Amino acid sequence: MNNPFVPSPKVPQPSVLRVGGVVPFTATDYPNALAAVVFCQGCPWRCGYCHNPHLIPSKSKQLLDWPEISQWLETRRGLLDAVVFSGGEPTAQPALLEAIAATHAQGFRIGLHTGGAYPRRLKTLLPHLDWIGFDLKASASGYVHVTGVTDSERGAFESLTLIQRSGVRFEVRTTVHGALTSPEELRAVAAILEERGITHWVLQPFRSQGCDNKALLAHADKAVVLDEALLRALRERVPQVDVRY
Repeated sequence: MNNPFVPSPKVPQPSVLRVGGVVPFTATDYPNALAAVVFCQGCPWRCGYCHNPHLIPSKSKQLLDWPEISQWLETRRGLLDAVVFSGGEPTAQPALLEAIAATHAQGFRIGLHTGGAYPRRLKTLLPHLDWIGFDLKASASGYVHVTGVTDSERGAFESLTLIQRSGVRFEVRTTVHGALTSPEELRAVAAILEERGITHWVLQPFRSQGCDNKALLAHADKAVVLDEALLRALRERVPQVDVRY
C-alpha cells in the first residue's frame, strides 16, 4: 500500500510526536489484528544490527506531521483494529503519552514496540497499552556489546519487570546475529527468561535490509546460528521458542 504521508516542512514543537515513518497497513505487527505502524524518531541506543538507522537521530528533516496522521487515523476507524508505536525507541519522546491516549480514544487498540530504555516513561504508558513487543537484546553482561551504551541493561530489565507486573499482554523477542548474540549468549538469555517465568520467546534472525553496519553485513553468514540442537537446548528453559523470519 502506498504511504499517503510526505515529510512536513514544519519543525514540530517539543510537545508534538516526532514521526519518522508510517506503515498504513500491516497484518504482522500486532497479534491477530490489522494495524498501522507509527515509527517514532529517535533512539538512545546504537544497536549494530538496527535496520532503521535513519530513526536513531532525535531530529530529522524527513519528519511526518503527527496531527495529519492522527486525522488520517480517523478515516481508518472500522478498517484497522490497532495502531502500533514503534521506532527508533518510542518511549524516548515525552509526547508519546498524549499521542497514545488520543489514538486509544479513537477506538484503536494500542501496541508498543520498545527496548525499554526509559522505564519511568514506560510506567506511565502501561495503563494505555493493549500489547507490547519487547526487544530483549541480550543477557545483562551482553547488552553493551549490542547497544553500544554502558548500563543500557538496567533500563531494559527494569522495563521488563514493569511489563510483567502490569498485566498487559506482551511478547519477548531477540534479534540474532552470530557476532552479537552467540549461542552461548542465547542460552544465557533463555536462563533469564526461565527465571522470570516467561514461557514464550521469539527469535528474529538478522536482516541485512536497512542495516548500515558494514562489519555486521560483511559477516552476515554468522547470523544463522539457530540450528535444531540449539533450539532444543533453548526450549528446555523456554517451552515455546519461535523463529520469525
